[in-house]
Amino acid sequence: MLEWHDGDMPYSRAFDDHFYCRSDGRLECGHVFLAGNGLPRRWHQPGHFRIGELGFGTGLNFCETWRQWRSAAPAGACLHFTSFELFPMRADDIGRALSHWPEIERERAALLDAWPENPEGRITIALAPDIRLTVVCGAALAGLLAEESCFDAWFLDGFAPARNPEMWSAELMAAVFRHTVPGGSFSTYAAAGFVRRNLLAAGFTVERRAGFAGKREMLCGTRPAAD
Repeated sequence: MLEWHDGDMPYSRAFDDHFYCRSDGRLECGHVFLAGNGLPRRWHQPGHFRIGELGFGTGLNFCETWRQWRSAAPAGACLHFTSFELFPMRADDIGRALSHWPEIERERAALLDAWPENPEGRITIALAPDIRLTVVCGAALAGLLAEESCFDAWFLDGFAPARNPEMWSAELMAAVFRHTVPGGSFSTYAAAGFVRRNLLAAGFTVERRAGFAGKREMLCGTRPAAD
């Protein structure tokens, strides 16, 4: 299921796609998922902040988010990051992929230390007093339909829509909307027309923005504060 290109670049044979941007996946995370959701600006208050993610992959988005949380979150704030992943990677593969970025070495080491030998089911890990990670293994739609939490922000990071259309379906986008708090947000590198239409049909406002590393567009938006 997993191949390695150019040394430490993971590639999914199942979806015929790389796990992240080939130029710099960490910087892509900052541009698309963090800035696209107005983060870390929105963390500047105490309380719980919940992020939902479609596609945990190597854990890169989580580690970069945690790195930025360390310097931006106020005292008393807590981050709960929940991701839905069909094919959870083993620790050695996660470690190999994330070793490319010394900036997240602290987060990588903590994640690897806590990651189960056989990842399956619902994995919940308290990585610090203010950080909790949950990875729901299995099909995203089934996992999300069973989920009780609603989220302040979403990282929509499945494989490319043309290669993994189920991760961008109208039914799944509707479930994402229902699990978003009023005023909550989403962002994604994807800009395919059917993805935008599915997000609009779900009820989100949708905005096109400049993509990362020469990609023309990405999408971000919000659930209206009053539906």
